[in-house]
Amino acid sequence: MTSVERAAAPGSGVGVGPTWDMGAVTIRRLVAGERLEGADGAVWALVLDGEARLETAAGVEALHTGDAFLVDARSAYRLVALTPAEVAVSAVRAVAPLPGGPLVARDFARSNRGIVELVRICPLDPRRELPLFAASYGGLIQAAMLRAQEESARQDSDPRLTALVSVLDAHPGRPWTVESMARVAHLSRSSLGERFRRELGSSPAQVLREVRMRHARALLAGTDKPIEQIAFTVGYGSLAAFSRAFSAQHGSSPLAWRSRPGGAQHPEADAARECGGDPDQ
Repeated sequence: MTSVERAAAPGSGVGVGPTWDMGAVTIRRLVAGERLEGADGAVWALVLDGEARLETAAGVEALHTGDAFLVDARSAYRLVALTPAEVAVSAVRAVAPLPGGPLVARDFARSNRGIVELVRICPLDPRRELPLFAASYGGLIQAAMLRAQEESARQDSDPRLTALVSVLDAHPGRPWTVESMARVAHLSRSSLGERFRRELGSSPAQVLREVRMRHARALLAGTDKPIEQIAFTVGYGSLAAFSRAFSAQHGSSPLAWRSRPGGAQHPEADAARECGGDPDQ
């Protein structure tokens, strides 16, 4: 299945729900053989340097410099440093259960250098009352993990679902129904639903909603189009219906999301400013 969708599915726990609430981001330095045991709640971590091994009930994953992972709240884990290692770790709230074990984002640091620098220069201190800064952290890392999951999902794509999602992505404003999506995929309605559940842990309607929300976020952040126009562009018949769907997924209305201090386009710069740094340097 393609990128947007596997992450978009509520079963994935990454692309759905409110922005991650990250209480703190701390950097741990581990000697070879040292263990980092699982704490209560979901955990996100990034290997800044060194080699490590992630152990969960789903199996063992070798981690290298630049890899990141997410473990949900119901899964115990143990991280073992195989060499001297430096690891950024944060407890995360608002993450749904992950099907099939932890989410590992290979080479996360290469495509998210701004986040890596932010973590190194300005770890999130829970004692500082900077709600925008904390929200920026959570939103940045959540979006980056979503993109990483999208990339890895491309390797295991169901060609019919891939083709369908490409059409949805190209035409989010069409009045899609499950029946019309099934026709595009050359499948029966029941077969389409079964494949979506098997591949993504989600329904066709939920995937369509995420595609539309992704387009809506891009239009809200990158244009000055009226919100009502954006609603129709991405396939909603009324502003009220769009606002309800957007608020349910993002925890805020489209207007509030667009009006966030600093704008939605440059969250890394917003976080750096609150930390006291200069985002242009």
